Amino acid sequence: MAHQILSETAASISELKRNPMGTVAAGDGFPVAILNRNEPAFYCVPAEVFESMMERLEDLELNALADARVDQNRVKVKLSEL
Repeated sequence: MAHQILSETAASISELKRNPMGTVAAGDGFPVAILNRNEPAFYCVPAEVFESMMERLEDLELNALADARVDQNRVKVKLSEL
């Protein structure tokens, strides 16, 4: 069965075990697909990329929440009351 690899760089689990930081560095800041018997097992993602992905996911969740609440009644507040 063919598997889609969503990364330009791939490494085996053996390579990852042998040199973890070198494997991450081989991705040059991008994710590295880790293969087990030539099938993607997981993706090794640098911390900066992971943090950025989590921020984007949080933004998507907050946007969906705002979209869901757009038609709800609003509370009127005067600026002097704040």
